[in-house]
Amino acid sequence: MTKATKQTLILTSIVCLIPIIAAILLYDQLPNAIATHWGVDGQPNGWSSKFVGTIVFPGILLIVNLLFPFLLKIDPKYKNMGNKVKSIVQWIIPATSLFASGITLFSALGANVRVEIYTPLFMGLLFIIIGNYLPKTGQSYTLGIKLPWTLHDEDNWAKTHRMAGFLWVLCGVLMIISAFFKIRMISMVVLLIVMVIVPCIYSYLLYAKKNK
Repeated sequence: MTKATKQTLILTSIVCLIPIIAAILLYDQLPNAIATHWGVDGQPNGWSSKFVGTIVFPGILLIVNLLFPFLLKIDPKYKNMGNKVKSIVQWIIPATSLFASGITLFSALGANVRVEIYTPLFMGLLFIIIGNYLPKTGQSYTLGIKLPWTLHDEDNWAKTHRMAGFLWVLCGVLMIISAFFKIRMISMVVLLIVMVIVPCIYSYLLYAKKNK
């Protein structure tokens, strides 16, 4: 593990600890059952005990964060991943922990949390960031669009990820815009499907054209 990787792991782990520490400090003020899932209308439709919702869930993300660098090394194409790309991906874990735990805690404390607005805003920003780094992602079995024809053809991988990068940034922007309209959740689902399906089709068309 490089010095930069160790520093990133320490920093991201500290950030992952913030929601847990906040939950411990506020624990006595929390109700025994708290909302941990919300419907498309922003209304709670799933509940957990306060221990599970505020300690266990962020604790799982902390463990995933700690294991992440070691899981990446299992990949036989580990060296193809850029250090900057690996660092950006690892920061997604603590960012998600802060976002999800923040919503859970504020909601449990009685705040009017507009989950149906905050979720597409957060995800849109996330996809814009990821989209910017997709073209810089080298071939691997862990990160990127992993299809038989991308993993066995560097040119296919590069072209697919350039296109996907642009598409993800565009969809991320549209997701943020949709957060302010009533069709926000439907739009988010449609955009997610587009982000997955279109690069796969594009990649296959490249493969079919090359092997025609």
